[in-house]
Amino acid sequence: MTPTQWDFPVELCCRPMAFVTLTGLDVVYNAVHRAVWDAFCANRRADRVPISFKVLPGDHEYPKCRTKRTSYEWYIPKGILKTGWMNKHLNLVPALVVVFYELDWDEPQWKEKQLECATRVEIVRQSLQGRNTKVAVVLIQKKTPLPPGEDVIASERAAALCNACDLSGKSLFVLPHTDHLVGYIIRLENAFYEHAQTYYYTEIRRVKSHKEFLNKTTHQLLFVRHQFKIAFFSELKQDTQNALKNYRTAYNLVHELRAHETNMLEIKTMAGFINYKICRLCFQHNTPLDAIAQFRKHIDLCKKKIGSAELAFEHAAWMSKQFQAFGDLFDEAIKLGLTAIQTQNPGFYYQQAAYYAQERKQLASMLCNHDSSVVYPSPDPLETQTGVLDFYGQRPWRQGILSFDLSDPEKEKMGILSLQLKEKNVLHSELIITLLSNAVAQFKKYKCPRMKSHLMVQMGEEYYYAKDYAKALKLLDYVMCEYRSEGWWTLLTSILTTALKCSYLMAQLKDYITYSLELLGRASTLKEDQKSRIEKNLMKVLMNESPDPEPDCDAVAVKASQKLWADRVSLAGSNIFTIEVQDFIPFVQCKAKFLAPSFHVDVPVQFDVYLRADCPHPIRFSKLCISFNNQDYNQYCVVEEAYQKSDILEHSSQGTMCLVPGRTRKFTFKFVAKTEDVGKKIEITSVDLILGSESGRCVVLNWRGGGGDAASSQEALQAARSFRRRPKLPDNEVHWDSLTIQASTMIISRVPNISVQLRHEPPALTNEMYCLIVTIQSHEETVAKDVKLTAGLKPGQDANLTQKTQVTLHGTDACDDSFPALLPDIPVGDLQPGEKLEKPIYIRCGTVGARMFLVYVSYLINTVVEGKEIICKCHRDETVTIETVFPFDVAVKFVSTKLEHLDRVFADLPFLLMTDILSASPWPLTIVTSQLQLSASMTPVDQLESYVENVVLQTGESASECFCLRCPPVTNASGVATGCYIISWKRSSPVESVPVVSTVITLPHVIVESIPLHVNADLPSFGRVRESLPVRYHLQNKTNLVQDVEVSVEPSDAFMFSGLKQIRLRILPGTQQEMLYNFYPLMAGYQQLPSLHVNLLRFPNFTNQLLRRFIPTHIFVKVRLVCLYDLRWTCSDICNPVSRKQAWHSFSYVLWLF
Repeated sequence: MTPTQWDFPVELCCRPMAFVTLTGLDVVYNAVHRAVWDAFCANRRADRVPISFKVLPGDHEYPKCRTKRTSYEWYIPKGILKTGWMNKHLNLVPALVVVFYELDWDEPQWKEKQLECATRVEIVRQSLQGRNTKVAVVLIQKKTPLPPGEDVIASERAAALCNACDLSGKSLFVLPHTDHLVGYIIRLENAFYEHAQTYYYTEIRRVKSHKEFLNKTTHQLLFVRHQFKIAFFSELKQDTQNALKNYRTAYNLVHELRAHETNMLEIKTMAGFINYKICRLCFQHNTPLDAIAQFRKHIDLCKKKIGSAELAFEHAAWMSKQFQAFGDLFDEAIKLGLTAIQTQNPGFYYQQAAYYAQERKQLASMLCNHDSSVVYPSPDPLETQTGVLDFYGQRPWRQGILSFDLSDPEKEKMGILSLQLKEKNVLHSELIITLLSNAVAQFKKYKCPRMKSHLMVQMGEEYYYAKDYAKALKLLDYVMCEYRSEGWWTLLTSILTTALKCSYLMAQLKDYITYSLELLGRASTLKEDQKSRIEKNLMKVLMNESPDPEPDCDAVAVKASQKLWADRVSLAGSNIFTIEVQDFIPFVQCKAKFLAPSFHVDVPVQFDVYLRADCPHPIRFSKLCISFNNQDYNQYCVVEEAYQKSDILEHSSQGTMCLVPGRTRKFTFKFVAKTEDVGKKIEITSVDLILGSESGRCVVLNWRGGGGDAASSQEALQAARSFRRRPKLPDNEVHWDSLTIQASTMIISRVPNISVQLRHEPPALTNEMYCLIVTIQSHEETVAKDVKLTAGLKPGQDANLTQKTQVTLHGTDACDDSFPALLPDIPVGDLQPGEKLEKPIYIRCGTVGARMFLVYVSYLINTVVEGKEIICKCHRDETVTIETVFPFDVAVKFVSTKLEHLDRVFADLPFLLMTDILSASPWPLTIVTSQLQLSASMTPVDQLESYVENVVLQTGESASECFCLRCPPVTNASGVATGCYIISWKRSSPVESVPVVSTVITLPHVIVESIPLHVNADLPSFGRVRESLPVRYHLQNKTNLVQDVEVSVEPSDAFMFSGLKQIRLRILPGTQQEMLYNFYPLMAGYQQLPSLHVNLLRFPNFTNQLLRRFIPTHIFVKVRLVCLYDLRWTCSDICNPVSRKQAWHSFSYVLWLF
């Protein structure tokens, strides 16, 4: 038996493929043959048929075929499966032998070549005598053959060659050596594969025929053997479905065998082989659940078949191999595309394999623990004549013996002893570590962190047992971090104990100190006596002495480590060890806390450092120092106490630096901040607590920041969630859980003792010089020096506001865009105590909206802090939000001379531009003046003057202006620029120095149209009843063409008229015609004039609707003056009622006319 006896045979684990031998190829000296061989075996793709090729000489001796048995009546098998059977059919006995021979159809010496070829075939047949192996011939030819039927000579000679070699036509092939050699080779492979299929089919039938002669009384083993062979041949035939079916039958037959201690190993071995085949085929068929179910069934059936109690470790080894093999199959299937899940992956099977490997190790340590006087038996019971077993799973000293009774007990005893002695030399830890490593890789792949950590702990322990302490520490260190973060204190304590042993056995000082500190801490679950022993050892190390050995360590390793510790003591190297506490849980806890989140620069900075020890006995420290981000403060925060080296072991609570277990110790520090740190944060970067002395060894416990370790955050969370009432403590004691870490504070400037007031009249108006008066008054007891004022737009607002806001100190002149939005550091001078100062600031806001303005006053003042005089820079800032609004709204419209709205104007015709200024300011506005600036395309009809000069507008009041304009003909049809309207204004104030603001309003574009005929009417502004009203019409031709004009007048009920009622005339270019009419009003009031109709023959689009825009259509007619003399009556008329009524109506009518 060898240490690898439990490994599966290679021929069992490989994929069975048809075995074909090639003879007649000289692959060493013949280039053509070498090319043929390379085409068969080099770079085979997955889509080619599964065949295993091998080149053999033509006279190769194949394994002899045994004489066929005609009866099994008296035959008793010696075992289930021979060890060489699978290899024989995979690599020794071919399914097909192919004879290669170079022969062309037009060979001149055809007869001699044919005879030589037949001789070679006969030699092959003689070497295969008794076997069903097929034989085929391949002729290597130089020329490409003609299509079948066209070469008569080739057909005749092919038939003759088949007769000479006793071959069928399907066993003769031609291989032309051309450029397409690979294509011909692939076709040959397919033909070879068919012959091999036929051979394995024949073998299956041959094995099945043997079943007729078997009985279950004496031939139980043969039933299993034959069923296995049928399944194996089916695999070679690539009939995996039938192979799986027969393997399942063989597996059931194995478990039907009578099991005894003598044949238990053989039954388990064959069951393991067949189970492996079944699981492999299930994965190959993509039915992983069937594979898992079969494996579980296999384990359930075999896990109790232990066999000999003295060799129980063999059963554990066999079980371990079963799980490992299935894990390998599972992993291989995943690589080929199978999808695994977190709860079902190969890692679980590797883990179980490691478990049985550990059980094997334990059993071996119990069963193989022989005295050194016991020697290995001689002769070796495990040796065989051939060096290998005849049958799988049998004992070497009783091969082929199937009796349940042991014929030679002494020999059996020696065999068991030799197996035990062999097992004693097996490196079990290496086997376990390999399996655990495979499991860890799988759990890491499928994101199972806790399983991975658990197995890594086991790996570390195995490395410890294997005395590879460095690797053990590396693994355990990695796992400790996860167990600390999750709070598995019992597991952490166990791991730390193993790590402490490793560090002791390697004499690693820093690691030994680190693990001792943590095992003494609150996270450790060790008993008090164990902690006391560790604390004592730690003190010895600090005193430069060797610690006592750790319990349960290997005696040989302890002796070696003691020598290493002695060397460490004698070496005069560095004896200062800095340990970062944040990554583990030491026996000392630290919390640093500033008394306030911020301190004024004229007040001392104060903070406390709290320390608490969790070790069994009081312990002394030599020094406590705190480091800050500004190292200048480090010198003020140091506590140091000198003591003798021997004092470290004294269990006394006296002394400044002595920590008593379970009690909180507070250290208070105070220092004055530097004025340069105003506005900066002071942070505690580290707290260093030094254990030991310079005469021995020093351990520096370093807390980053203000303290805390790996368990602090979790403990703080639990304390916050706890509702348990804390017990009452003395006044000088504090609850540790109630303390919080405050590792930083802000240094802020001294509280200013000045007042800043802002006075203004909101809201601000757009573009005005808005006045903001800043009043500064000092309330300091001494002179405020170097007072500076910063005023303007507060930074951090919209960039558009910054561009549209300007600030200045001079309000007499308007500022432009070059002025800044913020005026920094305006020197004001010194302020005496109680002195008051006013400073006006002028602000120009170019857009509406809310703005936040900042007024910042800074100054210097001398003060004394802790007996030290410092110069403090104080400041006070005030902010104010100012709303900016439009001062007024301007409405512009175009109207005709008849005051009708115009959406377009006509060339050379006057029109009116009307502007309305509506005050939107809550304060009175003074319109200083206004100005109309026309573009080049516009001309005024009369002189342009301002009609709103010095007009004061209250909120909601408006002022209007009207301008008469004319536009010459233009070619631009899209619109003509009118110009701009400039309003000069200011906020009404008695102060004359308020600057005037000019607001420019761009006037809208207007569309200009040209008309062919311009009609103008001259008539009085009013008429009188029954008085002649002369009207003159002017018709002017505005084109370069002669215009034919038809003019007609349509009568009105209110007028009679004289003149041409209808006329046709012709007007030359640029000239005009006059038409005179006399209208005679008949009724008083606003009456419609007779309508003038003009028709242009050349311009049919010129309508009367357009004409009505140029000439008046109505006029007001007054009554004619009446003489009162015409209204006199006689007395008799007045006395007459009828005459009196008529007179009253006549008088009322006269009054109405007036």
